[in-house]
Amino acid sequence: MEEMQKNEIQIEIDDATAQGAYSNLALISHTENEFIVDFIFIQPRAPKSKVRSRVITSPGHVKRLIAALQENVTRYEARFGEIKLAAAPEGDKKIGFYN
Repeated sequence: MEEMQKNEIQIEIDDATAQGAYSNLALISHTENEFIVDFIFIQPRAPKSKVRSRVITSPGHVKRLIAALQENVTRYEARFGEIKLAAAPEGDKKIGFYN
């Protein structure tokens, strides 16, 4: 038990970060050593948008993040039902979270 307490990490969050930022688009790029994820909010009929948040992380961490997200989606759907995906936009223009 004492060993577990040594490994505990206390995480703090300031008020501005705790408010979060809504995103309906993510742009993902990578190099050999890192993944870069830009989170963006595109407003309807707005000709321009800005990156709200950028996360830069290692390939190994991205793989663990994907696994954690999948586990949480599975739990969510078990509790609230299947998440319905919106149809992809026509043509080559991909807006939103698509793969």
